[in-house]
Amino acid sequence: MLFLGQYLLWSGVVLWVLQYFSFWLDGVIPHTFRETIRQQPIWLQAVEVLFLSDLLIYWGHRLQHKVDFLWRFHKVHHSAEELDWLAAHREHPIDSIYTIGLINLPAFIFGFELEALALIVAFRGIWAIYIHSNVRLPIGKLKMLIGAPELHHWHHDKERDRGNYANISPLMDLLFGTYVCPPHEPDSFGLKEQFPGSYAGQLLQPLAPGKISKKATNTNQSDIACTSSKLS
Repeated sequence: MLFLGQYLLWSGVVLWVLQYFSFWLDGVIPHTFRETIRQQPIWLQAVEVLFLSDLLIYWGHRLQHKVDFLWRFHKVHHSAEELDWLAAHREHPIDSIYTIGLINLPAFIFGFELEALALIVAFRGIWAIYIHSNVRLPIGKLKMLIGAPELHHWHHDKERDRGNYANISPLMDLLFGTYVCPPHEPDSFGLKEQFPGSYAGQLLQPLAPGKISKKATNTNQSDIACTSSKLS
């Protein structure tokens, strides 16, 4: 369900909203500047979009781990206790909208061609599958430039603020001191805090954490009381 929602609904919603309101940007970004951007080769636009979106998503991702409100939704992604390609698509809808919006915002602000944007969307989808997978490619020190699954696996360590926030290249982590790459896998993945395991629970708990958590606690206490009375 999380996989289908991310690709069939939320990505399309964000792109439609950005496209719909992009005309507002004409009053902020000079039209001549945006036309100059559009006249560049598509491959160069794609490289620029990758760099700018990676810079933006790096800081946006760090905020997801630092700010409790954002973490409430982002921890759905970190609730995976085993990493494989499906873990890339475990996201709360609010978290998906936030991330997709940040990734695509630079392209709309600067007026990049939609062909460049479509290329990046497709590439990032494949890349997300790759870095969450159990695949290992012997690329040596090149992983400091283009990233690797073992880097992102350390991001999914149970420590909430472990590091490796960059998306495509770990360059941002190297620049800002959050690069982590021990020569072994983390002991375990997932969350230190309690969190629902069901689909419905993971959708609802971030929206009303106090009420959902209190309800779950009361339910657990009732179950314990019932069990105790039976035993006695």
